[in-house]
Amino acid sequence: MKLRCIIVDDEVIARKSLERLCLKVESLQLVNIFENPREALSYLEESDVDLIFLDVEMPDLSGIEFMDHIGDLSQIILTTSKTEYAYEAFQYHVSDYLKKPISLPRFEQAIQKAIEIHRQDENYEANTNDIYIREDGRYVRIRYEDILYFENAGDYIYIKTEQGNHIIHGTIKSIDARIKDSRFQKVHRSYIVNLNKIIDIEDTTLVIGKKVIPISRSHKSLLVGNLNLL
Repeated sequence: MKLRCIIVDDEVIARKSLERLCLKVESLQLVNIFENPREALSYLEESDVDLIFLDVEMPDLSGIEFMDHIGDLSQIILTTSKTEYAYEAFQYHVSDYLKKPISLPRFEQAIQKAIEIHRQDENYEANTNDIYIREDGRYVRIRYEDILYFENAGDYIYIKTEQGNHIIHGTIKSIDARIKDSRFQKVHRSYIVNLNKIIDIEDTTLVIGKKVIPISRSHKSLLVGNLNLL
């Protein structure tokens, strides 16, 4: 197993040190390095990663603010020269908290922990009928069968359910990669729908509830193929 990871740190020495550590661990695949956290956010809109090495104190956008933007898209290992952020780390459920300078044994310990969390998440997603999202500082359970569709809204995703609406940070691409259930299908770059909730389908649209959802040409044949047509 290899975890796809990125480094987000404004200090060049810290970035180089983390890069060297990543290259020494076979279970890591370092896919990108960022000095600017906003560039990292843009990258995450289009790319999936399993783990982020995130500096806490950065100009313009702190590591804490960065985590607010990405929600639960990836595991986070915070890296900092101070210990005063341990409480925030606990609140955000980060995978680990590394104090600079980081030794190789301590780094390897953090990676092993991240691997175990990743395995648990994969097993959970493969056998579950619900998801949990972080909302107002707590985790809220949403059953798959209650979800109507996911809708992209800039840096956010609206989760439309039969009981109400939820909003999380994320992308349609990341949702598509993490939802391991055949009833959900991406039908447009901005929508993933629950196939069981479709009322009718026309040439370029479908209807769920009172919502008319576009169907892109590239997803139309897959959608039709997954329906129980007579």
